[in-house]
Amino acid sequence: MKQYLNKNEEQVLHILWNLKKAFLKEIMEELDAPRPPVTTVASLIKKMEKRGLVGHKTFGKTHQYFPILAQSDYKQSELKSLVQNYFGGSPAALVSFFMKEEKMDISELENIFNQIKENEDDA
Repeated sequence: MKQYLNKNEEQVLHILWNLKKAFLKEIMEELDAPRPPVTTVASLIKKMEKRGLVGHKTFGKTHQYFPILAQSDYKQSELKSLVQNYFGGSPAALVSFFMKEEKMDISELENIFNQIKENEDDA
């Protein structure tokens, strides 16, 4: 999946992921100040629809928008891209980065390992 999103597209998708579905007015209310013009956001959403990221249901002359791109799919794609582009494709290098640069505590790593193990046991 190669769906690179710019900052504005990502912001709209986050709003739709949170709200599940929304009219343009509701999306506008959720945007950070200073808000772009309504026409700019409408144009952005229309482009996102053409790319298959967002869909809509029509109610008279207005549209209610909903995400087509699942948040989990986007997270997975972005994380794979991050690991590939910045850590040589090595998830271990990513973890090492957090341990060294972000001063991640070993107990946090143990908690993550235990959660992974529990998920494997449940599968």
